[in-house]
Amino acid sequence: MPDFIKVTEQASHYRHLENMSIGEILQNINQEDQTVPQAVAQAIPAIEKLTAAISDKMLAGGRLFYIGAGTSGRLGIVDASECPPTFGVPYGLVIGLIAGGEKAITQAVEFAEDSPEEGWADLQKHFISDKDVVVGLAASGTTPYVIGALKACRKKGIITGSISCNPNSPVSEAADFPVEVVVGPEFVTGSTRMKSGTAQKLVLNMISTTIMIQLGRVEDNKMVNMQLSNVKLVDRGVKMVMDRLALKDYEKAKDLLLKHGSVKKAVEAAATS
Repeated sequence: MPDFIKVTEQASHYRHLENMSIGEILQNINQEDQTVPQAVAQAIPAIEKLTAAISDKMLAGGRLFYIGAGTSGRLGIVDASECPPTFGVPYGLVIGLIAGGEKAITQAVEFAEDSPEEGWADLQKHFISDKDVVVGLAASGTTPYVIGALKACRKKGIITGSISCNPNSPVSEAADFPVEVVVGPEFVTGSTRMKSGTAQKLVLNMISTTIMIQLGRVEDNKMVNMQLSNVKLVDRGVKMVMDRLALKDYEKAKDLLLKHGSVKKAVEAAATS
């Protein structure tokens, strides 16, 4: 793809970073970071189309797959892994895949992203079907692992989306619902773990949170289906139960919550008793 210009690889607007003071470095990084939400805002129409397509499939019983390499792949895994504890959905409803497998979550796996066949092979391990949706994550928009997976999905009639940070990229061309958040050159030239990674994280938050609300996993503004996996979350849940049932007795609300396992179930049980 010699003719494709990557904005993400263009030179930083800042020179001689090694000569900056710590304060100057921090201020300049922060100044660049402030441009990211503005770029995300420009992409909301595209994000809405992708999110609506995912919601339709998941409401019909399908799953959501994120597939990526490097930072992008790790961000997808983080978003997928946070859905069960936050919204109480089963593990396996939202799945994150990364080029190079589990080892690549913490270590760089050389050339793992360069195979156009491995992405589809990884998806097949999860018995992917046309009930599901696959979202390719690639800041550059050129990752063969991701592009190959999306192309294979489209041949099989599987809905695809993409999130990238370069305009008119190959990964966008391979997706039914492309999202492009063009944040410009990075503070450290080519370091897409910075603004590009932040942009992808923001978009993933938007997509998964909106979908979970559509799936009924949030009531009012509360995580009523969250897993009670630590003391902090139990305390949060107890206070939700107290608020929803107008209870003043903390221990009574706690007993009710722990008996039923979630805020939603505790409130429903109390309402029918």
